[in-house]
Amino acid sequence: MRHEKKTRRYTDFSLLFAVIFLLLFGLIMVYSASSYEASLKFNDSSFYLKNQARATALGFVVLIVISRIDYHLWRAPALLIYLFSLFLVFLVMTPLGVTKNGARRWLDIGVSVQPAEAAKVGVILLFAAYLCKYGQKLTSTGTGLLICLIAAGVPAAMVLFITSNLSSAIIIFGIAAVMMFVCSPRILPFLIIGILITGAAVLVVYLVMHGIIPEEMSYRMARIRAWLQPEAYASGTGYQTLQALYSIGAGGIFGKGLGQSTQKLGFVPEAQNDMIFSIICEELGLFGAVAVMFMFIILIWRFVVIANNAPDRYGAFIVTGVMAHIAIQVILNIAVVTNTIPNTGITLPFISYGGTSVLFLLFEIGLVLSVSRSIEV
Repeated sequence: MRHEKKTRRYTDFSLLFAVIFLLLFGLIMVYSASSYEASLKFNDSSFYLKNQARATALGFVVLIVISRIDYHLWRAPALLIYLFSLFLVFLVMTPLGVTKNGARRWLDIGVSVQPAEAAKVGVILLFAAYLCKYGQKLTSTGTGLLICLIAAGVPAAMVLFITSNLSSAIIIFGIAAVMMFVCSPRILPFLIIGILITGAAVLVVYLVMHGIIPEEMSYRMARIRAWLQPEAYASGTGYQTLQALYSIGAGGIFGKGLGQSTQKLGFVPEAQNDMIFSIICEELGLFGAVAVMFMFIILIWRFVVIANNAPDRYGAFIVTGVMAHIAIQVILNIAVVTNTIPNTGITLPFISYGGTSVLFLLFEIGLVLSVSRSIEV
């Protein structure tokens, strides 16, 4: 009798464990960082925790559903998803747009949604589909590179100028750049572009530092000055950065203990959002901060393993795009909190407060798990 060989599908439980750990840890830290402010504003110390828990639960359902859908089904409508994400960004300029903390970055469609997160997913799916279809033609010719730059530049520019969200614009462009780099057989064009961008950034910093570009020209120029001399702007643009640095320094090696932060008591603005890493450092110390970074390293490692073993280029490109998104965002957030780069206002994936961010991140993780389930073992 002839027996057919049974194919066993692979599920990356290491990736799933890392994501669950970061989500649960994030809920704990959101409550710890926000309970004081929530008590003052809403008379409910768990207000932010409840909102984040609901978004996390919904996001986990999304993760399970998306992980069970064949990822190839996203290839055909990739362009439509990309265009729809741009349409959502455009809607911020309409009456549906909502202003929070002085920035108009959200849509009120019954629930608050930040369309910049949708734009990131749109770019990942579009570039995965088109790089897979056209391959090195898109990255080895001048015309191909121009098309890629336009496809990445349009959503990045819209997010920057419509929502004034520089950090998300950088991430969108960074996602596209990493995916193009992985696809391209040529390193030199990317090296030249990287040198030019770095040189331009250094030139801007130099001009601002020497007063050639006045800080009054833009609040971003003021942020560069505050980055260079935070003590001189302690009562203004440098306040948040200084308080975060005080928080990091106060934690020492092992921290003050979970829930024992004093900087979260009205000193660090948006402690549960952009600056939650500083509260982690204060309460759990260097040990806790390294542990969190180690979990993100595990996450990136699993992305690399899945991408390398993906059954086709399309799956590999999807995983590469998700990896680029999370890696760039983690690096930017920690760099901002430690004052390594100017303050750009970026959240820490899976940990910072923000329902839209968690939902779209878990959607992306669902895509990665869908790719991993297609690996035969």
